[in-house]
Amino acid sequence: MSNKESFIQRLLGSLLGGKDADATKKKQLKNIAKTLSKTRFKFYKASSDQALPLMGKFFFDLYKALSSCQTLFNGQQNPNYYKNIVINTCLSDAQKASAENISEEAIQEAAKSMDFKQLKEKVRGDMAIFSGEFDQAKIQQIDGLYQKLLIFKSFCTFDYFFVLKKFDSSIRENEFNKTPKFNPIDASYIAEDLKDFLTILYSLPLGEDWSDLMQLLKTMRGGSEPIKANQWAKISSRLTQLKASRVFEMIIQLTTKDPLYEVKYEEKREQIVESYIDKTKSDAQTTLNKLENALKNSKTDTLLNQIFGTTSVSSLQNYTDEQSAYFMKKNLGGFEFTKPLNFLKAFLLEYVKREVREYADLVLIRGKWTTTPLSTEMSDAYNALLEYSEKITLFDKKLSEEDGEVGMKLKTLLPRSDRDKEAANIIKTTLKDNNNLAKEYIVGATKQLIVFGKNTKLLVEDYQKQRPEMLTNWKELDRFAETPIKELGVNVYKKIYLIVQLMQGLLGSQS
Repeated sequence: MSNKESFIQRLLGSLLGGKDADATKKKQLKNIAKTLSKTRFKFYKASSDQALPLMGKFFFDLYKALSSCQTLFNGQQNPNYYKNIVINTCLSDAQKASAENISEEAIQEAAKSMDFKQLKEKVRGDMAIFSGEFDQAKIQQIDGLYQKLLIFKSFCTFDYFFVLKKFDSSIRENEFNKTPKFNPIDASYIAEDLKDFLTILYSLPLGEDWSDLMQLLKTMRGGSEPIKANQWAKISSRLTQLKASRVFEMIIQLTTKDPLYEVKYEEKREQIVESYIDKTKSDAQTTLNKLENALKNSKTDTLLNQIFGTTSVSSLQNYTDEQSAYFMKKNLGGFEFTKPLNFLKAFLLEYVKREVREYADLVLIRGKWTTTPLSTEMSDAYNALLEYSEKITLFDKKLSEEDGEVGMKLKTLLPRSDRDKEAANIIKTTLKDNNNLAKEYIVGATKQLIVFGKNTKLLVEDYQKQRPEMLTNWKELDRFAETPIKELGVNVYKKIYLIVQLMQGLLGSQS
């Protein structure tokens, strides 16, 4: 019945008044019963308002035919399983190979025998092959098959047994050895069940080709068919006839005394390909990131051992990961450069103020330079490093919760940050400002280390020349050095080279 007719009927009913409306309704129901009686489906007896045994047999036949499918679907409740198997079924051989190559296991295995840079290029290439074949036609094919699978799943997992129990209370679940003895029942008893069934039935794309879904079901069941294609074709044909005849709709209209009832259903289409591609790429990138972090950590540990003889280096009291954790737990940010600043401060304390100072005293104070600008550059770098050491010490002290200006402010604001937005914003801003200052110290000190190291390398080379060009009194300086000056210079340069590598590596991983 069209919406136009329904509207006109409702309008007439409201205009004609109660009695005429009732008469119109009775006439409509009488016409529906007459139309229903002429259909080939003898499921209902209008005079007694009963659902007949043939309706029970109809549902039993469906229940029996779909039982293996129902078991298959009930055994797998994870929605991602259905998305993945639909997509995998539609992948080309090249895509399957690429997908395998960018799995976590494959990337981890390749990393054992491949340079990391080459590995990243390989993964990038496999990703391009994997995603490149997802053109619009393939995406529509996959989304269409997934939609069909979900609708078919709803159809198979409809509670047929619950409906059948109303026709025969003695029926047993999944027992198909004999046909149950179905009895006529009050049709109103199953009206809501019929509505639910029609909602699913009307969603089924019965006119489409089902061969792709039949093959998918076979794959899901490990090679055996939960339902044969010809069997589904017969069911589909009967469902098409049932839908076209509107038998169940008319039964619902009659038993609910609602001649205006119409089946309501909504087609929900989910696009699964884009999210699948994004997740596959994201998983591969996560694996690469893990490997890269592991390599960086390994390189960091190696450099720490070469510089300090240990990986356990502690020089800061307050700008630490432990203090940072209090802010991070409340999603306020944290201290971002704790490791590089800690290692830098340790180096400035242990080496700049000892070996570097010893070398600086010899070459800058006692050394006789041929040109003043060269010594000035090296001297300025050395003095800047001493200043940075003091700056970092003061910076760290200010973050003390006991007597540090910044630390006390943060300690006071932290308990209020959950309920006070302004307090939270002040903490975030303060942390950001201090992180910027920490980075400024690291970058600035590293630049001065590079300058001092470059000049140290030039001095080591100058010492070895028959006619030195930078200093004229190397032999005199040798007499003042506790460690041979060449050896001291080489050691200083190596340590500076290593700490610069460490700083650049740690800053690069956080930028």
